Amino acid sequence: MKPFLICLDLDGTLLNDDKEISPYTKEVLKTLQAQGHKLMIATGRPYRASQIYYHELNMDTPVVNFNGAFVHHPKDNNFKTVHEVLDLDLSKSIIQSLNDYGVSNIIAEVKDHVFINNFDQKLFDGFSMGTPKVETGDLLTALTESPTSILVEAEEVMIPRVKQMLTRFYAENIEHRRWGSPFPVIEIVKQGISKAKGIDYVKHHLDIDRNQIIAFGDEDNDLEMIKYAKYGIAMDNGLDELKHVANEVTYSNNEDGIGRYLNTFFELNIPYEATIKSKI
Repeated sequence: MKPFLICLDLDGTLLNDDKEISPYTKEVLKTLQAQGHKLMIATGRPYRASQIYYHELNMDTPVVNFNGAFVHHPKDNNFKTVHEVLDLDLSKSIIQSLNDYGVSNIIAEVKDHVFINNFDQKLFDGFSMGTPKVETGDLLTALTESPTSILVEAEEVMIPRVKQMLTRFYAENIEHRRWGSPFPVIEIVKQGISKAKGIDYVKHHLDIDRNQIIAFGDEDNDLEMIKYAKYGIAMDNGLDELKHVANEVTYSNNEDGIGRYLNTFFELNIPYEATIKSKI
């Protein structure tokens, strides 16, 4: 069998609500690796917040971080890294517009340099994973370099209005997508950037055909990836919009959706119930 590239979103997909890879899903993924298939992380998170899972699964592939704005290979210095950034002046214009809308908070990331507009302990702790340099204060003055991404935290009722504003005034220059977890935010990246674009770049490096790609996701930022993959699979806990474009819907992230789908797809015959009982 030709090797498959299995693309894995993290939050709400590979990870359960405890932010862990379950023993069953890990067993399935390790079995597929041993058979020569490739696993790859495709996430909105920066690498510092995804490397723990990269090493846990002993991956040897590139990583798609920041929803495709940063594509790199942690174990291959010869891999040509892709880093697409937002224009600095454009970023400041967006930040000013967001301030005018009275959003709760704005975070800008330049790889592992994090700028937080208003100090918030939960956000500070969340974005401190991997010990980046974190600064708090007015982004209009603190931000002096083109950011990889901008994250917007807003009240639930405001999110549709903020997305509408971003589309109306900045659609030609940016992409904006919503995260469901670990923080309910809108992420803004350079126009044309997506997980799908990152995966397309990687597949050429790995010499894997698009027909040999399986992708799993649950949120707005997974939409292009699910459409792109030959086998685009939505999680049961995912958005209805994503389920409508997916080839199939698997079990939720808390029910080993990835492990159970792949076990059936590849006919591994790894017993699910027996693995669950062994944990008791």
